[in-house]
Amino acid sequence: MKHHDQVADAFGTTAAAYLTSAVHASGADLQTLAAEIGTTPGAAVLDLGCGAGHASFAAAPHAQSVVAYDLAPQMLATVAAAARERGLTNIRTEQGAAEVLPFADASFDWVISRMSAHHWHDVPRALAEVRRVLKPGGRVLFIDIAGIDHPLLDTHIQAIELLRDGSHIRDYRADEWVALFAGAGFTAQIRERWRLPIEFASWVARMRTPEVRIAAIRSMWESAPDEVREYFDVEPDGSFKLDALMIEAR
Repeated sequence: MKHHDQVADAFGTTAAAYLTSAVHASGADLQTLAAEIGTTPGAAVLDLGCGAGHASFAAAPHAQSVVAYDLAPQMLATVAAAARERGLTNIRTEQGAAEVLPFADASFDWVISRMSAHHWHDVPRALAEVRRVLKPGGRVLFIDIAGIDHPLLDTHIQAIELLRDGSHIRDYRADEWVALFAGAGFTAQIRERWRLPIEFASWVARMRTPEVRIAAIRSMWESAPDEVREYFDVEPDGSFKLDALMIEAR
């Protein structure tokens, strides 16, 4: 199975769980995103890798139109149904990969993405496409789990993410994000960083992680060096904290 198929498959079967996930449905980052989009009158917004649509739902009341774009058709069906339920008539869904956007040049005032880019097959290509579909002076706001500057810590979190979700590619570090955006012709900066508490049982249940992999994650946490366990705030039940970041570019 190719990686794109793996992503679509993984998230197709878990769409409902992501819609109701407290980690995804709430957060100060969604309020920041909504407020920023509100500064652009009549904004056309693209939500890239929209998942269950939480960024789209936050943006819609402040935008003229929102395109919720994702690889997984079941995710898009979930978004469309939830948008109808919430009376958000300015959201439409479109299916495809981040690296190939089926939109005309200079179509959007904003491109946003939340908790998606760590699954993208080719981030430089996706960012080149983002630049193409943005209007001159358009803006970008990405929110994602962050990689970590120290290799010891970074190796552990990438391994644990991959064990939990076989479609995981990489949580990029802040400096990697700035460089990736610069490579696509953007000026980018890290706007915010925070820690995201992860409740272990719901985290693996949401992804339907197989038992053998859950055991592997528990084993990794148990045998991790003290400084790793301390950094990630690992608790006896396996709950821990992830690093998250918000990056803005123009």
